Amino acid sequence: MALWIQAQQLQGDALHQMQSLYGQHFPIEVRHYLAQWLEAQPWDAIDLENQQDEFKAKRLLDGLIQELQRKAEHQMGEDGFLLKIKLGHYATQLKSSYDPCPLELVRCVKHILYTEQRLVQEASNASSPGSGPVDGTPQRYQQINQTFEELRVMTHDTENDLRKLQHSQEYFIIQYQESLRIQAQLSSLASIPPAERVPRESGLQSRKSTLEAWLTREANTLQKYRQELAEKHQKTLALLRKQQTVIVDDELIQWKRRQQLTGNGGPSEGGLDILQAWCEKLADMIWQNRQQIRRVEHLTQQLPIPGPTEELLTELNATVTDIISALVTSTFIIEKQPPQVLKTQTKFSATVRLLVGGKLNVHMNPPQVKATIVSEQQAKALLKNENTRNESSGEILNNSCVMEYHQTTGTLSAHFRTMSLKRIKRSDRRGAESVTEEKFTVLFESQFSVGGNELVFHVKTLSLPVVVIVHGSQDNNATATVLWDNAFSEPGRVPFVVPDKVLWPQLCEALNMKYKSEVHSDRGLSEDILVFLAQKAFSSSSNNPEDYCNMTITWSQFNRESLPGRNFTFWQWFDGVIELMKKHLKSHWNDGAILGFLNKQQAQDMLMSKPNSTFLLRFSDSEIGGITIAWVFHCAGERMVWNLMPFTTKDFSIRSLADRISDLNHLLFLYPNQPKEEVFSRYCTPPNSKAVGDGYVKPEIKQVVKVENDSMLDTEGEFDLEETMDMARQVEEFLRQNHSCLQPLRHRNNGGLMTSHSGRV
Repeated sequence: MALWIQAQQLQGDALHQMQSLYGQHFPIEVRHYLAQWLEAQPWDAIDLENQQDEFKAKRLLDGLIQELQRKAEHQMGEDGFLLKIKLGHYATQLKSSYDPCPLELVRCVKHILYTEQRLVQEASNASSPGSGPVDGTPQRYQQINQTFEELRVMTHDTENDLRKLQHSQEYFIIQYQESLRIQAQLSSLASIPPAERVPRESGLQSRKSTLEAWLTREANTLQKYRQELAEKHQKTLALLRKQQTVIVDDELIQWKRRQQLTGNGGPSEGGLDILQAWCEKLADMIWQNRQQIRRVEHLTQQLPIPGPTEELLTELNATVTDIISALVTSTFIIEKQPPQVLKTQTKFSATVRLLVGGKLNVHMNPPQVKATIVSEQQAKALLKNENTRNESSGEILNNSCVMEYHQTTGTLSAHFRTMSLKRIKRSDRRGAESVTEEKFTVLFESQFSVGGNELVFHVKTLSLPVVVIVHGSQDNNATATVLWDNAFSEPGRVPFVVPDKVLWPQLCEALNMKYKSEVHSDRGLSEDILVFLAQKAFSSSSNNPEDYCNMTITWSQFNRESLPGRNFTFWQWFDGVIELMKKHLKSHWNDGAILGFLNKQQAQDMLMSKPNSTFLLRFSDSEIGGITIAWVFHCAGERMVWNLMPFTTKDFSIRSLADRISDLNHLLFLYPNQPKEEVFSRYCTPPNSKAVGDGYVKPEIKQVVKVENDSMLDTEGEFDLEETMDMARQVEEFLRQNHSCLQPLRHRNNGGLMTSHSGRV
């Protein structure tokens, strides 16, 4: 069922919330008449923080205007005439409002559709509590919403009690004033003759005694009302604190954890709209209760009655202030994190958001946010509230930003778009720690007041840890530090403590997440691949996955100590595979054409049982970011497995893998038995046309491996033509740079230049 049809069936508060989404910024009539079109557009495909997506947003705006105009033109009859005018007016209005900034239209519509979907989902869960996704999320949401309803009833109840107390106290004061008036009349009777004074005095004394008895009883009643009201506020504040714990310490922390895992390639952390809605409800109810307690304090000061209530009110006032302070400081969050591998002299961005900014009217006087970079030790001191004397560990340019209020979504945020780390001051390193293991963080801080300067808040929030680099060659080691931190940090940790060793299956989960994200593939690391990686990491020969389940891997094994016989670490090898795959071989991996994670012996065992000219692709053990072709061939009366010298990113920038495999005629079947044309032909470069207008023929590079002469093989059956390979690469590079000015070049066997590529893995 279309979302708009379901939204129209909402009732009560949900219907009111839905209706409040619309106004002059986006009329509800536009939503109604363009419901199908609006719900069919790719709003989520547009990144609101990416200015390059503004063109996409402009197309959606233009499409919206055209749809409105088309709908207006098709209106007929008397009623249609009025609707035609109204829709035409809306088209003009929306174009005028959003043409200068079409991304704001996207922000508005995304907020509307998301909120409608949430309201419909909540209504559906309320009507059928047993239904809903199996992950249990709706049940949590339902519990939170039920608690809000309970808090709403309790707050409404104390509001009624407060009014009752106020009315009773006002009447008490009136009667007390009456008793004072009677006392004054009695005092004035002293000058009246006894005959006249006695009867009047007797009547006044009787009224005074009756009134004083009533005042005594009523004073006790007022004290009882105050005490009962204070106890009700105690219960309300306790439930508010509990609800705040669920939302801030559970739901928001989980969101932050999901945000951290996105740095390792995890799924999107999800929007903040529902969390903001909850935080705003909390802020609203906390503030209502705070105002109620303040009013009771005022009544107590207006009419002091001895008793325990005054002390209890002081405690309540401190409690509610503590609760609202905790909410405000906890909801000052980083919506878009700065990059965790941060290169100096390079622009970067971040977004900070205050989830309760709109509800507490902070946007009426928008605060300024400042960003500074601090070290791990400085971050620890900040969390301990130690005086850091405004120290920083570097200089960030364009590090101040005023928070902006987006009325269509009700969000208050600061968008840092052009920050740049000008310099960094490093601390003394410990032991074997390298510069790419040193962690910093970006500190965002601001100050603002709420409630007419009743409360002043100085809020701070720290980014996820960042590793600062000055050269691209440091990127892979910095990424290792970030991956380990994101994967294994615990919520609420001391900055930025992570375990030095973890279980191998935990690291496997992190590596699989990272690999799938970087390669943009649903094909992750299978159990066999993880066994291969374990063998590499632990220098083990076991093929049993269970042997590695309880093994731990240390940070040093991961990215500090080189693999046996190599000059690179486990992570550097794995990261080289990722870089090669995402730059050149994603399609082949997704097709299943690359087995990749095999050692030389495994490849030989697999190929020896297959027909000649069967080949497979595996990642090089000896070269970072290298992939080699292993194939079985009959030579001098003996079947052998040959391994081609690894290809790297540099090679594939000259000629693609598919083209190279197509060039090699002795490669016929991709393991286990697929004809290579079926797998690679669609990725091959079409042959160049020989008809060139300037009289030149464009040369063509071909991959060639000479297999005629057995003397070209070493004792292991592998090519050892490194000098030939170096020359071939030089020629390829020369042709790539100078192909436009070369005269026709012919080979006796081929119209293009034939280059040889061979060597040892």
